[in-house]
Formats: sequence, C-alpha cells, structure tokens
Amino acid sequence: MNSSPKYMPGSQRKWVFILCLCLIGCFTLMGTGFAAKGSGSIAEDEEIVVSPAVTGQTLTRSPAGSALDTPALAVSLEVNAASAVLMDAVTGRILLEKEPHVALPPASVTKLMTLLVAAEAVEKGRVSLEDMVTTSPEASSMGGSQVYLEVGEQMSLKDMLLAVAVGSGNDASVAVAEHIGGSEGDFVDEMNKRAAELEMKNTHFENSHGLSSESHYTSAYDLAVLGRESLRHPLLLELTSTKEHKLRNGAFQLYNTNRMLWWYQGTDGFKTGSTEEAKRCLASTVQREGMRLICVVMGAPESQGHFRESMKIYNYGFAKYIYKPFVPADESLGQAAISKGAQETVALVPEKEVGACFEKGQEEDYRYESTFERNVGAPVVKGQVLGQVTLYCNDEEISRTNLVASQEVPKLTLPGMIQRTLDKVYSLDK
Repeated sequence: MNSSPKYMPGSQRKWVFILCLCLIGCFTLMGTGFAAKGSGSIAEDEEIVVSPAVTGQTLTRSPAGSALDTPALAVSLEVNAASAVLMDAVTGRILLEKEPHVALPPASVTKLMTLLVAAEAVEKGRVSLEDMVTTSPEASSMGGSQVYLEVGEQMSLKDMLLAVAVGSGNDASVAVAEHIGGSEGDFVDEMNKRAAELEMKNTHFENSHGLSSESHYTSAYDLAVLGRESLRHPLLLELTSTKEHKLRNGAFQLYNTNRMLWWYQGTDGFKTGSTEEAKRCLASTVQREGMRLICVVMGAPESQGHFRESMKIYNYGFAKYIYKPFVPADESLGQAAISKGAQETVALVPEKEVGACFEKGQEEDYRYESTFERNVGAPVVKGQVLGQVTLYCNDEEISRTNLVASQEVPKLTLPGMIQRTLDKVYSLDK
C-alpha cells in the first residue's frame, strides 16, 4: 500500500512545512515566556518594580466595606510582614489586609503623626514655616537616626520639618515638638488627641520620634487612616515626597529614607521606620491613572522587606482594581430655589469628584444618588453645603460627598425686589 505523504502534492507539502515552522516558533516563545516568569527578582538598589512572591502568611482581601465589620476573603497573595493594609484613598475601603488591627511598634512611622500635627499648626497660624527653632539639650541628646543638632543650634521650622520627613531625625522631631507644643510631652498629648479624633483605636503615642516604648504602638489600619488624613494637607505631602534636601547652607545632605520615591512609579509620600523591635515598617501612597492607594507594611523582618512587600501589594492593587469618576467636581446635579435672592436658583455641584476604585469588570454594581434642599433662603455663600451625593456598590454605601452651591447668591435688595415684581407683571401682560 502506498503512503499518502509520499504522493502528497507539492502545494500541500509546502503548507505542511510552513505549519510545522509556526508550531516550532510558538513552542519556543512559550518556553521563553515561562523562563522569564520564573526568573524575576529585585536587587536592593535596582529600580525594577516586579516583585516575586515571598514566603509568608496569606494576605486577605476584604469585600466592599470596612475591615472593621466585614470578614476578609483569602486570596493567593502572601506577605512577609507582621501586618499589612491596602486602602483606597478616596473612600477608605480596605482592599487587602493582614492582621490590620494588631497593635505593633511603628518606629519612625510615628513621625507621620508628628508631621500632621505640625502641618495643622502651620495651617491654623499657630506657627510659621519661617520660625527659627532652637535646639534644646533634650533634642540634641536624642540617639538613633538624627541630623546631629547641637544645643542652641537654630534652623527654620521648614528645615526642621524636612529633617524629620526626609532624614527621619529624632533630634529634629523633639525640637519641632517643643517649638509647637511647649514641651514634647504636651505635643505628644496633641498627637494622641488627634489619633482619637481620627478613631485610631489601636494607637497610643509616648513620644514624637518612634523610639521603642512599651506603651507606644499603633496598627496598620490606623496608620492607613492617618495616611488618608495626611493627604488632605499639601504641606505634609510636599515634605514627605522630597527626595533630598540640604541643611546648614548646603553643608549637610539629606536623602529620603523612603526608597519607593525612586523605585516605584507614582509614589509621592509618607514615612519609613526601623528599629530592632519594630523591624521594617513603611506607610506610603501611590497615585497612578487617577487611582490613589495607601499601603502600610509593619514588621517586615528582611532588609528592604518593607519596600518589596509594599511594591508587591501595590502591583496587586493596580492590576486588580481601577478608578472611575462618576460625577466630576463641576457637574451640576440639580438646582435649589433661592427665596429672596438676587437670582432665583443656584446650581449644586459636588464638593469634590465623586468616584471609586473597584474591581475591574464590576462597574455595573455602582450607582449614586443625590439629595438636596429644594428651597433655600438668601444669602447663599459659594461652597455652602446644601445636600449630599451618596455612592453605592449594590446596596452598600461606599462614600458620601457634599453638594455645595456653585456660586454666591446675595440677598435681594429692595430695588431689586421692585424690579423683579415689575418684570413679572410685564411678563403677564405679554
């Protein structure tokens, strides 16, 4: 019996040959791809952001809502740290968590609260960035990370704050605390009061710098809440995003301890911490393509581990979630009638953009509702709160945003009232 390949027409043999070449090429490319997937790594000084999996406990993902009242769902992501949180900065939703409410030593991440209290003191006019801060013996005697302040040495408050944010100076932290609070103890009282206002329920501060103390602790969730509040203060973000700064007329160079500023695209703030008890800690924030996330890693045992684990968590977040604006900040969602106003109505707009970060492909689960006062008496101030926009995922509330008056509406004057009456009469006659 003759075999068919022996007598296959020339044209068919040609196509079989081409098909074989294609199959060989496909297998070669697949092999290369598999090899590339298995060879990723990060050197300490490398600017590559792809993180390999690191052996550790399973990180968990929370469904929509707060980690405080919703059990987390396990996902196939591991983190080599005692505690970690990934938060959507807009709504405060927890996207990933591991032991988020366990109280742990924060080391110099403590200084994020120091900077927040200082930034708010500047905003309220209690102090000025141009103030000259004098170094006390207590500040000068601080050990650990420092900028080597001498007793009596003076720097502007701005430079002192940069020494805290960039150089993580314990001595500068105490000098700032004394300048604003009168004493470090009184300043720490302000830190704890602010923590209570932010409902940081697993937090207590004993000092302004973060050196270990038995009653000095916080949690990854609380630090994420602190980071979210920090984003409301441009000065704080400016300080913690500064990569390098020179003190003493250029004689002393500071480099930011947060290497994420160089290593991970979109990183623009917050603070590192490291002590023997706390191990490596990092609270950071990253913004990409309109989506801002906050990540906190505490108790990473390996050198550079707080950076590696943070990058891994961010990679997960940006791969799985997307941000969408549902209502722009300048879009009118209704009109309120103005009684006895120079104009009869005012447009109502969101105080800020209404949006949310959600899992890719789940956009249809989101909706928003607006409620507002239909009738308002004059005068009306621009930005006056007259309603709310509520964003829902299915039936669960995700966020609320104020609806505000888009412009000022002064009270109608007597001549204006007469003119309006005449206009109405004239329109009826027509």
